[in-house]
Amino acid sequence: MGRWPVATTALVALLAAGCTTSTTPDAAPDAAPDAGPGPEAGLSAGTARQPAPEAPARPLGPPPWVDPPAAQPLVLAVNARRPPIDVTPRLARRIARGAVDDWTALGQPPGPLTVTRRVADLRGLPDDVLAVVPAASVGPGVRAVEVGGVDPLRAPQRYPLTVPAAVPPAEVTTLTVVGDIMLGRRVGERGAAEGDPAYPLRPMQGRLAAADLTVGNLESTLSRDGAPTQGGDSFAADPAVRAGLRDAGFDALGLANNHVGDFGDRALVETAELLRAAALSPFGAGATAAQAGRPVVLERHGVRFGFLAFNAIGETPEAGPLRPGAVSVSMPPRTGPLDRRELDRFLRSVRRLDRRVDVVTVLSHWGTQYTQRPEPVQRAVAGELVAAGADLVVGGHPHWVQGASLRGDALVVQSLGNFVFDMDFMQETQEGLVLEAVFWGDELKAAEFVPYLIGADFAPRVVAPAAARANLDLFWQFSGLGARPR
Repeated sequence: MGRWPVATTALVALLAAGCTTSTTPDAAPDAAPDAGPGPEAGLSAGTARQPAPEAPARPLGPPPWVDPPAAQPLVLAVNARRPPIDVTPRLARRIARGAVDDWTALGQPPGPLTVTRRVADLRGLPDDVLAVVPAASVGPGVRAVEVGGVDPLRAPQRYPLTVPAAVPPAEVTTLTVVGDIMLGRRVGERGAAEGDPAYPLRPMQGRLAAADLTVGNLESTLSRDGAPTQGGDSFAADPAVRAGLRDAGFDALGLANNHVGDFGDRALVETAELLRAAALSPFGAGATAAQAGRPVVLERHGVRFGFLAFNAIGETPEAGPLRPGAVSVSMPPRTGPLDRRELDRFLRSVRRLDRRVDVVTVLSHWGTQYTQRPEPVQRAVAGELVAAGADLVVGGHPHWVQGASLRGDALVVQSLGNFVFDMDFMQETQEGLVLEAVFWGDELKAAEFVPYLIGADFAPRVVAPAAARANLDLFWQFSGLGARPR
């Protein structure tokens, strides 16, 4: 994964001189010299024609075989905890010149605004500071301001403020990750009543499908071929939901959780087979330990993304050499103490995958339900996953959102909360976040956490940050993103 260092002194000096916002010259081309009278005027018969004076030499520019200089966005970066900001190109240029000194100009609550081009560590950017930096220096520890509705990291070719770069930006790939998807029980009943088993996915279908890759944790089987193992808390969805999952752009679904085994071994195996038949690549559970532990590898724009998952909650059996189940790593609070042998085995899988692909994502089913506070063991295990090669670790199971942090260049999200569920007995279980990760090549450049509310019809719908303030406050309270390094 790439790093995002502070700009060099030379580049800072270049930025201070101004940024490129148009290819139109500021001055008109040189006017043609006055031609004077016609070619024969003033010449009598037999008069010798005098040679015309030589025109002054004009610069020819680079030879046609030399590529023009590359360009990169000039980013207006703010603290990651600030809500999305969009400014006009004209205002963006004024900000870049240091001509704006209050946040109200950016549609934010009033307060003094400091604009700087020199930042020791963008991940520790103070809340009252806006950094004007080349995109090469930017990573997911800050939020990039949109200019004219264009995000510099999602659409660098359309972004209006640019500065020279050694090489052009790598191709952009977007990866969307959602939390727990439960399409059985009352969610399934509502889908049946609407005549569409995947009805709860429809309101966010367009947004999810717009990503290059979309993944999530499917916390229900697609089969009832067996007796329920958890009584009324056994979750099984209509296999017809597969069409809706495909319509919503899902490419792969993690099955390492405590409910994929709710109807026994045959139902678990059938669920994996049904997903595979629908081009919804399952990972984390299967007919054998080898199948359950087999990663999903997907390629976009020449970048290989690999996915693994594990279940730390129990209830679904651990997959064995000849036994269906899920990949398991026992740990507190449900299956602890931490089983070192199981964790080491999973870490070996991460290392092997890291050698095969460019980006490694791990879905972890862990933690305590109904709290925003991660267990200490979650942080410890996340650190080991990152050290083994994970670039993105995203947790589920708590049913509430928990915080996110950077470990070097890797992003760890402890829990995104419920995505589709029928837990309507408390507000926190009806709120969640969608992670929209932006990669340039194999480098994570941005991480957007999009808030939504689950409605009475069990369907999530995106809401403005102001409408999800309580949920976001819980998220940021336990996040390292946007906080000053200690």
